[in-house]
Amino acid sequence: MEIAMKQEEIQQVQQNLLRWYRKEHRDLPWRRQVSAYRTWVSEIMLQQTRVEAVIPYYERFLAVLPTLRDLALVDDDLLHKLWEGLGYYNRVRNMKKCAQACVEQYDGELPKTYAQLCTLPGIGPYTAGAIASIAYQERVCAVDGNVLRVFSRILANEEDVSKEITKKHYRDYVSAFLPNAEDAGDFNQAIMELGALICMPNKTPDCERCPLSLQCKAHRRGVEDQFPKKGEKKARRVEEYTVLVFVYKNRIALVQRPSKGLLANLYGFPMKEGKLDQKQIVEMYPQSQQIIALHPHVHIFSHVEWHMHAFLIETMDTDHHYHSIEEIEDNYAIPTAYRTFYDAACTWIKMKEGK
Repeated sequence: MEIAMKQEEIQQVQQNLLRWYRKEHRDLPWRRQVSAYRTWVSEIMLQQTRVEAVIPYYERFLAVLPTLRDLALVDDDLLHKLWEGLGYYNRVRNMKKCAQACVEQYDGELPKTYAQLCTLPGIGPYTAGAIASIAYQERVCAVDGNVLRVFSRILANEEDVSKEITKKHYRDYVSAFLPNAEDAGDFNQAIMELGALICMPNKTPDCERCPLSLQCKAHRRGVEDQFPKKGEKKARRVEEYTVLVFVYKNRIALVQRPSKGLLANLYGFPMKEGKLDQKQIVEMYPQSQQIIALHPHVHIFSHVEWHMHAFLIETMDTDHHYHSIEEIEDNYAIPTAYRTFYDAACTWIKMKEGK
């Protein structure tokens, strides 16, 4: 599909969007002091997380790891702790791998071109485009979900945006709208900002406030809410587990997960496949002082749902797996999948201690 827009319309999109962005953009910490490293950290954190939620994580991360070399050398447990609550821990592990590659290959800096950035671990076309355009003023686009949505409406494009081939097409479409290299970073940020504030998902866009309403084909036809086009999602696989939270006095047992698979290398609680009842747990751990059923929890990953049933098991023995709440808060990242059960164990311990 070719862009059926005249050059004058394309220029109007550029001008209107840049004018709007420079007047209306949000004051965000990564925009105040621009660098490739700061842009990269913010873009990875912002994937599937709201801006307001990201800001304190971003500021804490930069305070502890102010340079790419610091990230390359950081201990994995501290790295996970800094990322705790953002989820998708593979992203931050890939960031460390990327930082190490940059130390080895680029003297501790992120490379200055889109093509070089795309060769690094964990950096795909979108992230490379954001860094290259915002930090290095390279004339290259950065196409994320916001950009797909905005341009699907501007072009009234019928292609399924969930397909990889469509995303490739959109990189070509958006590239045709890019202004000069000096303004490319602002243009890319402007589209993302428009998608976040006005041309939003899951609701009718606020076209009256949109600087592109006159150029938007979907708006002119009155069909804004019919875009973007998406195919049906595959149903997530459901996996059922029983989670065992062992407690000795005021200490909670944590186990490290395998190095591959979901939540790799992170700390959590032992899990048994299937839904076990209290009688079965009592038979498995007859020496326990008491066994308490906890509220079940469903945790959703991108393609899998964990349906989790849990028991707090008060034991009479301890080993190196048991840690105080203070030790856990200081040193261990508890994935969101286990957070409900961890919080329940903390509450139980504090009630028992009369706090």
